[in-house]
Amino acid sequence: MYFKQISIPGLGCMSYVIGCPGAKAMAVVDPKRDIQDYLDISREEGMRITHIIDTHVHADHVSGAHELRSVTGAEILMYETSPVEFRFRKVAEGERLEIGNARLEFLHTPGHTPDALSVLVTDLSRSEDPWMILTGDVLFVGDIGRPDLAGADVIDQQVRNLYNTLYVKFAELPDHLEVFPAHGMGSLCGKGMSAKPSSTLGFERRHNPMLQYASFEEFHEVMTADYPTRPKSFEHIIGTNREGAPLLECCPLEKAMTPEQFEERMAEGYMVIDTRDTAAFGGFHIPGSLNIGFEKQLANWVGMVVPPDADLLLVVEDRERYDAMVTELHRIGYDRIFGYLAGGINAWLLSGRDLQRLDQVSAGELAKLQNDPALRIVDVRTPAELSGGSIPGAQHTPLTEVLDRGVDLPKDADMVVYCGSGYRSNIAASALKKHGFLNVRSLAGGVMAWTQGGRPLVD
Repeated sequence: MYFKQISIPGLGCMSYVIGCPGAKAMAVVDPKRDIQDYLDISREEGMRITHIIDTHVHADHVSGAHELRSVTGAEILMYETSPVEFRFRKVAEGERLEIGNARLEFLHTPGHTPDALSVLVTDLSRSEDPWMILTGDVLFVGDIGRPDLAGADVIDQQVRNLYNTLYVKFAELPDHLEVFPAHGMGSLCGKGMSAKPSSTLGFERRHNPMLQYASFEEFHEVMTADYPTRPKSFEHIIGTNREGAPLLECCPLEKAMTPEQFEERMAEGYMVIDTRDTAAFGGFHIPGSLNIGFEKQLANWVGMVVPPDADLLLVVEDRERYDAMVTELHRIGYDRIFGYLAGGINAWLLSGRDLQRLDQVSAGELAKLQNDPALRIVDVRTPAELSGGSIPGAQHTPLTEVLDRGVDLPKDADMVVYCGSGYRSNIAASALKKHGFLNVRSLAGGVMAWTQGGRPLVD
């Protein structure tokens, strides 16, 4: 049997290839939208892609099932009641699929979504007993799937489903089963996932904190508390996956734009994302652009900040970075990308057009300024992060609120915004400048830089 896990750093998505070289066939489970990895494996290992399995309707990334089907002709398999609008092969509880020496047995494991599957995998060349279980989004390494994505009206039933899957159905499976989830660290489909890409069912039973509750009542109380912030992109991604994602060939073609063309599109209301780092953006940027730096969790932050139906223009260092950014955006369903500024910010500068600055304040400078009664310090971290303390004198306005409603301060207020490391504060500060706040600065290095200098935090 052939088995391979494929991960997407930052987004925290895991997909799987399971096949049999002897039978020259393979299945892909929970494919990402950019499918070249699977095609490469198919070619290099001499296995035709015959089946595509989605364990559920994903909320955090667009499925690559339709891209794969269009190229390979393979059929898509999902649980029989999956609420999708496209043609697929319906699989039921206990149904098996055999690909040479690889046996896949489907289990209905609701909780993250009502129609979720897990897949027991057996290598028949070794044993009739299952070797591993692909748990989709119901069980992670060190965590479990969030049950709130199906909607508040069914949250109690979803929590009950999740409990029954984890505490009842999985209790019948042996400890030695290896656990391979659809997500790892970086995903917003859980709260505290481990960086380890796999585990065993026995280890998770003993050490996963979400599997330690003595009763359903305790479990229900915890699982109906707060969840990670739901990005703007989730509803759009769910809708895209229900309808069937459009093929990437239908998306706008790559276009390198002159400053004149770029400015014309901006005047028509296109949103500009500048993907450079905080220092580069702070030095010079196009007025009205939003700074979301090209870092590991870029896709999650775009999903928090940018409306999924926005028409996008990009400021990048070069064509290679543009291609990488487009791939990241396509993975989360942002398909309306109309081009980038050829020559980068330097081309804009040399054209004589206006530029803005976003001043970066060092921790030492802020320490000298913080007693100024006119200065407003704004903490844009999440409420959970406040447990470690805040910079003295700061007011708390989470990034999501800053983006939705701004801050309750005059437009000419002297303001410094900060987060954990400086990444989110640049997003917040660039958004505030776009909405007319005149004197906004960002704390370089955030709380990390503040505390490294021995400066105190307060409760």
